[in-house]
Amino acid sequence: MENVVIIGTGPAGYTAAIYASRADLKPIIIAGKLPGGLLTQTTDVENFSGFPDAVNGFELMMMMQEQAKRFGTKLINTSVKSVNFKNDGPQLLELENGQKIESKVVIIATGSSPRWLGLEAEKRLAAKGVSACATCDGAFFRNVPVVVVGGGDSAMEEASFITKFASKVYLVHRRNEFRASKIMITRAQNNPKIEFVLDSTIIDILGEKNVEGVKVKNLKTNSESIIECKGFFAALGHTPNTDIFKGFVEMDEKGFIKLNGNSSRTNIEGIFAAGDCADNHYKQAITAAGMGCKAAIDAEHYLASHQ
Repeated sequence: MENVVIIGTGPAGYTAAIYASRADLKPIIIAGKLPGGLLTQTTDVENFSGFPDAVNGFELMMMMQEQAKRFGTKLINTSVKSVNFKNDGPQLLELENGQKIESKVVIIATGSSPRWLGLEAEKRLAAKGVSACATCDGAFFRNVPVVVVGGGDSAMEEASFITKFASKVYLVHRRNEFRASKIMITRAQNNPKIEFVLDSTIIDILGEKNVEGVKVKNLKTNSESIIECKGFFAALGHTPNTDIFKGFVEMDEKGFIKLNGNSSRTNIEGIFAAGDCADNHYKQAITAAGMGCKAAIDAEHYLASHQ
């Protein structure tokens, strides 16, 4: 019987592991399909405290991993196939490699995945002008035009934020009405740097080594045009990686795990959650790390009260 199993290895999972291992709980991390999480697919991270000259996202995650391992965390490089959770456990996990684990506590830190248009160029030009996080990457596009695709609050917020840096922001949306709240729409409409491209969809992102533009198709006229730009931001929302926990932990309508108040506790005693799988608002590495800290401390208190 293990004390703590952590599912996921982004900032939330690694930070939870650091705190849990320093508390001598001998945690196990199930690394998942993308060890280190989404940050391993980014280049420079400039908004994580303690790195005044920026830090490569992959290197940051590897440093967190080494720190967790130094204190005794065990890393298993596979994914979780299925779970069986119940109040006060034992919590059962079956891994993709066939291994079965029983644990007193599970910390879910599986993160979320940005939604994309599904274009081949989104993968080919990832971190070369293609991004799904304006807060993370907006400052890299100073004095150049960029394109944002989406029609919800996140699209309006991303477009407005990037105007702090970009020379112009083209907001492309497939309809002429938005899902966004009226105040967010008005704010974007009143921003002189934002130009709306409505009833349109992006059919390709142009460029070999970096983004050079996007090809846009008007859905009413079927006419195609090219918008020259240096950045492409997908603002289509995020999908939490929580499917295997459905039927066990409570989630909102989007699949984000619900937490008990300001804690990391879920509706099941002994199951905790941290990071983007339970955060539909901030979605930042630094906040995910803080949530990982909370989860480990909550788990430690839970185990102390169940001895």
